[in-house]
Amino acid sequence: MFDFMMEFIWILIYTFRDVLPIIVLIVFFQLVVLKQPIPHLKKVIVGGIYVVLGLALFLMGLEKALFPIGKIMATQLSDPAFITAGGNALSNWESYYWIYIFAALIGFSTTIAEPSLIAVAIKAGEVSAGTISPWGLRLTVAIGVAFALALGTLRIVTGTPLYIYIMVGYLIVIVQTVFAPKRLIALAYDSGGVTTSTVTVPLVAALGLGLSTAVPGRNPAIDGFGLIAFASLFPIITVLGYAQFMSLKTRLSTIKKEKDAI
Repeated sequence: MFDFMMEFIWILIYTFRDVLPIIVLIVFFQLVVLKQPIPHLKKVIVGGIYVVLGLALFLMGLEKALFPIGKIMATQLSDPAFITAGGNALSNWESYYWIYIFAALIGFSTTIAEPSLIAVAIKAGEVSAGTISPWGLRLTVAIGVAFALALGTLRIVTGTPLYIYIMVGYLIVIVQTVFAPKRLIALAYDSGGVTTSTVTVPLVAALGLGLSTAVPGRNPAIDGFGLIAFASLFPIITVLGYAQFMSLKTRLSTIKKEKDAI
């Protein structure tokens, strides 16, 4: 217990050190540049303390829970005894299907719970006056991340180069950007960014490193990274695809109404 408390105290100190430049910058601009007093100073101080404590606890949770869980799951699911239990050859990429299923499910569930995405979805619903459903946006992004992680783990197992997937993916995004409704393009690009945040990244990073360590012939330094790039790219594709689908649906509905009116 004592060792645990000492470790948390050190993490708390390091967290405060990392947050301190942000605090100094904000206070400097507020007092020196804007020459305005800090409003609700007591609440700001209390909120700052909560932020530092929350970040320290989160970092502690990463080290003690999320990183180990991701690594353990990847190791167990790629264990030769588990894979060959059904008579499949270890070298056969199809033998790792449980890895792909797990990656897709963990990608979907962590994205649904991602605070950054929830915040963006709520704001998108507010500024669009309800036209954009926050829950619909979250589901669309989560489906994109689920597919991305399944494909990303397949890349690790097969050992194919990362740049091929990324280049093809962004070519699809470019084509979609040309034809997608302009008002949703920026939201789609932001949706790809907010998926790689506090909940998703730790598990995804641990999964990639654990899987590349467990699969024979893979190098964690070369093959272990890249899943986060997948998780950022494919939500853009799904959100733009959803926007294109809804636009087409609206257009067809308008054409049908015009024909009925005639």
